[in-house]
Amino acid sequence: MTWSRSRLADSSRSHDSGPGGWGSPPTNNIDFSRPPITIVPSSVQPEIRRPRRSIRPALLRALAPLIATAALGACGGGDGRTVLTVYSPHGKELLEYYEQRFEVANPDVDVQWVDMGSQEVLERLRAEKVNPQADVWFGAPADLFERAAAESLLTAYRPTWADAVAAESHDPSNFWFGTYLTPEVIGYNTELVSAADAPEDWDDVLDPRWKDKVIIRDPIASGSMRAIFGAQMVRSMRETGSPQAGYDWLLRLDANTREYTYNPTILYTKLARGEGLVTLYNMPDIALLEQRRGMKIGYVIPESGTPLLVDAIAIVRRPATGDSAAAARAEIARRYYEFVTTPQALYVAADSFLRIPARTDLVQDSLPQWIRDANEQIKPMPLDRALLADSLDAWMTYWDRHIRNQGGKVEGR
Repeated sequence: MTWSRSRLADSSRSHDSGPGGWGSPPTNNIDFSRPPITIVPSSVQPEIRRPRRSIRPALLRALAPLIATAALGACGGGDGRTVLTVYSPHGKELLEYYEQRFEVANPDVDVQWVDMGSQEVLERLRAEKVNPQADVWFGAPADLFERAAAESLLTAYRPTWADAVAAESHDPSNFWFGTYLTPEVIGYNTELVSAADAPEDWDDVLDPRWKDKVIIRDPIASGSMRAIFGAQMVRSMRETGSPQAGYDWLLRLDANTREYTYNPTILYTKLARGEGLVTLYNMPDIALLEQRRGMKIGYVIPESGTPLLVDAIAIVRRPATGDSAAAARAEIARRYYEFVTTPQALYVAADSFLRIPARTDLVQDSLPQWIRDANEQIKPMPLDRALLADSLDAWMTYWDRHIRNQGGKVEGR
């Protein structure tokens, strides 16, 4: 995870921010005008060695308050600005972009963000429930937001654009609203695997020819991987009425998996090096590497369908203290929520960060061609949200205890 407390230089604060803060470029030289900018993804950085297994939820719940308190203490204000804390899996570049633009438009606010996996955000909010540290949760699959809402971790807020998203892209009680749509796809190293030889569907990845050539993110911490695993389990329940076929599918995938990486940095580095040839992950991140960085990593939209995740945003519930400082902070949280979901912000996210906006009121011809093409190709897999909310945690626990690293042993019997 990454903690940020970067500030705009004084020279950038003199820029004419224009309407809504979308004017002059910030100090990191990101160009806000279109066409798309050049991005250096946080996933393409020197490899950081991490333990193969992710942090257990119970341990995270125990440590999170201490980590957050230490981080806030180390990064505390002192310049008189109000701190706004954002938890998000969206990555350094996108978060830094919005941080800088929001601070230009709101010079009295110091945006601080923590970049971590979607599931890690939920675990941290659970751990901090009695003493919340975050103001806004920006990004994760909707099912995680649904669980957070059920656990009273979120505050209801209906944005000004609420009517511009489909019914399935927001919570009926306004606890979360969709920002982006995220398809899950099959990625592959295009230098070592031709388009003709790349897997065309989910079941193709189970073929023995991919043994020890699959590398994927650790699904315990990754919202994308949990969505892919969950989709296979829902498919099993729908077709057989039992989770067993889904567990068998995951066991066969495990038999072909060389490594479960802790974070995207390691995943992309190893995939680019050819240490793995095939992966399963979300389309925007893979497309970003391919289109902006020229990395030899391509993707295939599975023929049978793909989990199409609604990536959401919400305001974190804080105790009602009644003091003016708390009220001001809540108002700033709502302001940030609106800021990063304006049409202008979403066009930038589409152009520069390869995100597919969830709002239906945008001018489609103003979106990049790759998004328009993808919208025609994507076949959403049927997902049972109620079933996922009720069973996904149990399925993932079973996978972690009984399937992880066991596929080869079963195969070798």
